Amino acid sequence: MTPFRIQLRPGVPVFEQIVYAAKRAIVSGQLCAGDPFPSVRALSREQHINPNTAHKVIAALLAEGLLESRPGVGTIVASPQNSTLRARRDLLQRQVEPLVVEAMHLGLRREEVLEAVSDHWQRLSQSTPDPKPTDIAGDTK
Repeated sequence: MTPFRIQLRPGVPVFEQIVYAAKRAIVSGQLCAGDPFPSVRALSREQHINPNTAHKVIAALLAEGLLESRPGVGTIVASPQNSTLRARRDLLQRQVEPLVVEAMHLGLRREEVLEAVSDHWQRLSQSTPDPKPTDIAGDTK
């Protein structure tokens, strides 16, 4: 079973969506160092994608150092030093860019956008505890 969820969106290549979901699972700690990662065959079957696409996904994650291939074991999640704060920020960038573009189209100033984000953060924080930053192994910083 694939250890992360994917909600495919039209207009975005399936490859990119699966790589994003896998990175998010690794960086957030949903997948930990040493956890098995699905094989090409399992990934293609579970996500209903072409095996070539599944191979491309795994190759991209291997190239970024997020996965390791171990003979006799298979593909596993790499050690935490490869999942840094920068990787988390890179993932967030995908969500931030449309917000900034929309704010610019609306003629909002940077300060107004930051205030809106701060207000929203505050409202959400009242209903849920503020998450503590963790590394991939789950150690609180």
